[in-house]
This record gives sequence, C-alpha cells and structure tokens, in this order.
Amino acid sequence: MRIPGLIDPHVHMREPGAVHKEDWASGTAAALAGGFTQVLAMPNTDPPVLGSSTLNATKELAFRGARCDFGLFLGASVENLDATAELADRAAGLKLYLDQTYGPLRLDDMSLWKAHMQSWPAKRPLVVHAEGRTMAGAILMAALTGRHLHIAHVATREEILLVRAAKEHGLKISCEVTPHHLFLTAADLPGGWGEVRPKLASRVDVDALWENMEIIDCFATDHAPHTAAEKASVNPPPGFPGLETALPLFLNAVREGRLTQEDLINRMCLNVRKIFKIPNQPETWVKVDPDKKHTLTAEGMYSKAGWTPFEGWQVYGAVQQVVLRGKTVFEDGQVLAQPGFGRQIMQKIGKM
Repeated sequence: MRIPGLIDPHVHMREPGAVHKEDWASGTAAALAGGFTQVLAMPNTDPPVLGSSTLNATKELAFRGARCDFGLFLGASVENLDATAELADRAAGLKLYLDQTYGPLRLDDMSLWKAHMQSWPAKRPLVVHAEGRTMAGAILMAALTGRHLHIAHVATREEILLVRAAKEHGLKISCEVTPHHLFLTAADLPGGWGEVRPKLASRVDVDALWENMEIIDCFATDHAPHTAAEKASVNPPPGFPGLETALPLFLNAVREGRLTQEDLINRMCLNVRKIFKIPNQPETWVKVDPDKKHTLTAEGMYSKAGWTPFEGWQVYGAVQQVVLRGKTVFEDGQVLAQPGFGRQIMQKIGKM
C-alpha cells in the first residue's frame, strides 16, 4: 500500500543543547523510519529559538544534520514581543507555552498572550501548549484578537469537548492529538516512565478522544526523547519518543476498524499541510505493509532515546520503503539518506 509522505507538526530534536537525547541526524533518521518526510521542530532547545540569531543557528544545525525536510518554530517569551513579527516568514509558526512543559518558555501573563497574538501576523501559524482552563483562556484570547489558533496535544475529555464547542461556535480553531494520549492511560506506565506533558489521563479521557475523532484535525507525535537513564531517575523529565511507533499504531487502528485509511492520511498529511501551509513534496511517498505483524521494541530504533512507551506491543502495519523527492531514503529497515539531505520547508504565504 502506498501513502503520501507523512508530516509531523510537533517534534523536539534536542539540538542544540541536549544532543545526548537526540540530534538532527538521529531524530530525522527516526522520522524516515516512521514514514515521516517532513517535521516541524519546537523551539524549547538550549538555547531556545527566540530571535534571529538562535533561529539562524538552529537552522544551520538542521541543514547539516537533517535527513528529511524540516521547519523551525519560533518561541514566544517575555523578551521577544517586538522581534517575532519580522521573523514570521522564516519560521514554521509561533509557539506559546502557557502551561508546565520542558524548558523555560512558560508565559503566565495573559496580557502577554494577547500581545503576542496581536503582533504575530494573522497569516502565519500560531500554536499553543495550553491545558484545561488555560486552554479556555487561550481560545478566548484568540477569538478576541481574531487569530486562528492551533492547539497542541489535546489530552482530556474536557479539552476535546471544549474544542468541539469552540468549533461549533465558528471559532477559528484546529487541534492535534498524540498517539500516547490516544493509546495509553496513566495506569499503563509506572513511575517516571509515564511522565509527559500533558499528563497521561484516564480511560474516560482516552475514550472521549476516540469518540470525538471527527473534530481532531491532525495527529502529532510530540516526539520528545529523553534517555532511559533519565526516565528512570529520581526526577524524570517529561516526554516520550514517538516518531518510529506512530504509524504502526495507527495502521493497526485502521485494521481494527477504529480509523479508516482516509482518516490516517488526512490527519498525518493533508490536514497538516493545510493548517501549516506546507507545499506538496514532489515524488514523495511511503510504502507500507498493512498486514505485517510485528512487536514494537526500542531495539534497532534510530532515536537516541533507547526506549519506547509501547515496548512489547503487537501491531499490524510496518513501513517498507520511503521515497523523498524521487530518492529512496528508507528501505527494508535501513535509513539510506545522509545527514544534510533534508531541506527547509518553504511555507506558503496566505490567509489563515
């Protein structure tokens, strides 16, 4: 079966600042192994991507290391309100962190949320990490400023119902959901292995996400690798690797009748293109075997994380081949693209 190259709108490459967890070469190798030919990287690196100098420096690292195509998000902070608009056409979008996450970019002042939303060009993607009541506040602020808002990693019943209500009232809202919030609950992973933001929730929350699938615009892995030693520590950091397990999990869901093939392609490619204004990739596709039964395991994966929250899961569906811009970049378990093969995504400019 052949499907389009997939797009992940939410990954953390960890370079610069934490290359023992991941770097552009290893993270984009994991992307290709998972069927992703384009990724959009979040700005909470060290240093974070907040201005022209850090954006340029991170772009150079990506040019040297990326094996698939990439875009870079700009982060909103207390200090860079006056600088973001002029960088809008060079970034994948602006990311506002409004709740606890990994890194120092949390914005607590709602007047600053409004100011960033007003100054960021309406034609460019605007993404928030916002949970529960904070999400409600972010939706209200986007409505007051007339901005389209994309909500990252919706995780709970109350959140997905809030997104439904906002859409039903005609607000300009889109949202993503991660595989771990669709397939795992807080009871499934012990101790620090289950640390992630937003937190894993209950079976009621997972069921609510599936029951409201028609209003979920896209799937995003929120690939956020930390090493196994870090996750087993006294103070484990939040985040899971996810690029190499997402497609098999969703192919398995198609086999079980929980999704259709059209659902998968829309939420892992076509809708992402529309929301983030990403042009089509020429001569790019992924060949999958939907009937291949295998066990998900970190052994042999390309991510530096060295573990997966889905260890031991049996699934049907595997990536056989990935062709990017006419070149075979993954085949029979081997990543063939070299670091530097990836190109920066030149997004379309237009009304949101």
